[in-house]
Parts: sequence; structure tokens; C-alpha cells
Amino acid sequence: MSERKKILLRLDPAVHDAIARWAGDELRSTNAQIEFLLRRALSNAGRLPGDVGRMPRRGRPPAKDDNDGDTGDHDATADGGDAGSDDGEE
Repeated sequence: MSERKKILLRLDPAVHDAIARWAGDELRSTNAQIEFLLRRALSNAGRLPGDVGRMPRRGRPPAKDDNDGDTGDHDATADGGDAGSDDGEE
């Protein structure tokens, strides 16, 4: 992956605050939200270069499907039945 460009961006404080709130709602950093919005604007205008790379994935890696190391409490029995079911029959 090529070196990412660093720029100084001057924004109205109210615009910055709105972007920061939006970024928080979508679990992104403010910087990632700005890049997301710029990419979307370029794409909508038909100006996104075809060779542009994907946005880098940041944060926690995706969860595994195979519950390795899962220490959570489970209500289901080992055979998949419901251990806590109360259907009125004993």
C-alpha cells in the first residue's frame, strides 16, 4: 500500500463537531469519516479514480465464527436444547 497523504484541513468548528458526532454514530474516527464522505462525493460525481485503494480497516478484527476462547454463559444445553424452557411439562 502506498504512503497516505497528510493534509491540514481547516473547518468551521460547527462543521467539525457535526462530522465528529456523525463519525461517533458510525463508530469511525473523524478522519475516517471525512475520507468516507470525500470518497462518496467523488464516486457520486463520477470522479473517483478507478485505481483508488480501499479504505484501510482499522480497529478490532472481525470476530471468529468458531467460538474459540468463548467464556460467556450459555442457556442452551450441549445437545442444542433449551435448558431454561418452562413449557409446563415435567
